[in-house]
Amino acid sequence: MRINKKCFNALTGIAVGICNGFFGSGGGMIAVPMLEKGGSEAKKAHATSIAITLPLSIISGLVYFKGGSLDFSQAVKFIPLGLAGAAVGAMLMKKLSNSLLKRIFGALMIIAGVRIFMK
Repeated sequence: MRINKKCFNALTGIAVGICNGFFGSGGGMIAVPMLEKGGSEAKKAHATSIAITLPLSIISGLVYFKGGSLDFSQAVKFIPLGLAGAAVGAMLMKKLSNSLLKRIFGALMIIAGVRIFMK
């Protein structure tokens, strides 16, 4: 069964939004492979995933804040160096080949999955 592009994009958007809300920016785990399936090369898929998940993270954060689940005292500990790390990561990504980027992303997803199942 083949679905049209609009339906594919809508279903992907819903899945990315739900994962982002559930897992805190976890929508990128869905967005990157779906963007690649839609024809984007790996580097563009990763960069586009950030543009997709940023507004979703803001909305999720506001919902968490309103519900009393957001711990600002913990968040502020990570933000300064996290911003620096984001810039370094974006610059390093430019230097990687698409195939190496895909392997690194895949390895990180496997490691994360194994760690979750082992706990």
